[in-house]
Amino acid sequence: MTTDQPAGGEPAPKKAPEPSGVDLARVALRAAKEQARARGDAAQQKKQARRGGLRSGARADGRDPMALGAAINRLLNERGWETPAAVGGVMGRWPQIVGEDLANHCVPEKYDEDERVLIVRCDSTAWATNLRLLAPQLVARLNEDLGHGTVKLLKVNGPGGPPRRYGPLRAPGSTGPGDTYG
Repeated sequence: MTTDQPAGGEPAPKKAPEPSGVDLARVALRAAKEQARARGDAAQQKKQARRGGLRSGARADGRDPMALGAAINRLLNERGWETPAAVGGVMGRWPQIVGEDLANHCVPEKYDEDERVLIVRCDSTAWATNLRLLAPQLVARLNEDLGHGTVKLLKVNGPGGPPRRYGPLRAPGSTGPGDTYG
């Protein structure tokens, strides 16, 4: 039996080489550079904040660069798009607001800002009826999220049905698939 193997027959685990002086110096240098970079970035940000941010010239004016979020918020305020943007956010978070089960069968389609009506389409008349019964609670929940009076009415539409066909096989006076869907 050799001296490298213990009595169990397994080779002895090899130790990782200890870092030498040169390796330790490299690690210390890398850490010092990262700390200096962080201090420099923080100092640069403080200097810009003291000056009033980035500027295009000697004095602040409307041409100065601004953060993207601030630019978008400014645009929304100037154009009066706060409410439609907030409602658009609700449409994106629809499953969290109404629940996964209801969101799988009902989808918000349109928001009429003038009349403050949210139009929702359901995939079956049964789900449309269910949503009509839940409409007052949903309007209250939406107004809680968006602000009082943002949504006054929830208009629920049933499934669209197939497109209407016109031709010689159509019975006079019938409304077509609207008799079934709607």
